[in-house]
Amino acid sequence: MKATTQNKGKRPAPAQCCPAPEAATGRCCPALDAVELAHLNRVAKALSDPIRLGMLDVMAQGRACCGLHEPAQRGVPGAVEPTGVCVCDFQDHFGLAQSKVSYHLRVLKEAGLVTEEARGKWTFYAIDGEAAASALDALRDIMRI
Repeated sequence: MKATTQNKGKRPAPAQCCPAPEAATGRCCPALDAVELAHLNRVAKALSDPIRLGMLDVMAQGRACCGLHEPAQRGVPGAVEPTGVCVCDFQDHFGLAQSKVSYHLRVLKEAGLVTEEARGKWTFYAIDGEAAASALDALRDIMRI
């Protein structure tokens, strides 16, 4: 009987590890880059908090999803509107103090998942789609999925 493919629509499975350990290290698979692993560790930690996941969800949906203020209501009149969500909108939406919101956004920024744009006294945050996709691809590669 022919086996069915369970991976339909998913990424192809990566190649198996080398058949024999490397003579110099005794490892079957080459060691992963320490810098990349440290970065992925920051990403995983950033994604481990429900508030930060909620913030990413709000950023992904955009300001219109939650009845958030339009940026033209704050900042320089006539200027190009910034993308992203304002810190004060996160405060209102999640019922958090400014310091708590800033802490969570700093964790997301240090993980490379979001960008920030300062406009006067307001700061707007948006998902860095390219960096997030790259981190997710690296995690998939590590888990071989």
